[in-house]
Amino acid sequence: MNELWMLWRDGVHDPFFNMSMDEVLLELMPQLGMPLLRTYRWDRPALSIGSSQLYPAEQEANYTIVRRPTGGGNVFHDVDLTYTVVLPPAHRIAALDRMSSYKVFHEAMLPMLERLGAHAGLKPDETPGVDRATMKCFTSPSRYDIVTETGTKYAGAAQRRTRNGILHQGSIQLAVSGGDWEKLETMLLEALKQFFRIDYIPAGLPEGALDRAEALARSKYETREWNLGPRH
Repeated sequence: MNELWMLWRDGVHDPFFNMSMDEVLLELMPQLGMPLLRTYRWDRPALSIGSSQLYPAEQEANYTIVRRPTGGGNVFHDVDLTYTVVLPPAHRIAALDRMSSYKVFHEAMLPMLERLGAHAGLKPDETPGVDRATMKCFTSPSRYDIVTETGTKYAGAAQRRTRNGILHQGSIQLAVSGGDWEKLETMLLEALKQFFRIDYIPAGLPEGALDRAEALARSKYETREWNLGPRH
């Protein structure tokens, strides 16, 4: 029998709501009680930075900058598909260490990329000599990111782990699908379904969850205090 995951094919939001909603989902995981997969889009060119990254002020003219609740490097969101998986603490993936859990999510995507003609594999080790405070996620691949033989990065992820569970935020370059967001989303959902042997049910959020995320977006993620960071 396949495992059940909630699926939320969310819409287009501003960068601050996108990050606050993911934080709220992690907080709500004890109530939700099962894994939740969310896909979503951005209403403007945005740059999300990891929780410990230095603030890239030089990008303000071209991108709205928001600090993620997860780690990782800087990710530009004008040419990617973003997704979130939130897992309960007792889930089998949560039992893996951080790097091993990155690995299984990206292993799930390799057959999908092969069908799209994007020949790639998992990066076996860290890029040497990278300043972790200033790294750009898609130009400085990390271990188990999906990369081509020449080192071009196709997909990466970052996580936050709390007693409520795991927040896994991922990004895939639209170039692998010729820029077709809907096609890539559909293939991603099928790839995860097949690899993890899951069935999807519609996500049902507790009453007030969206309002809570909207309030958090304005009180935290939209503020200069939060975004200038860094936070650890």
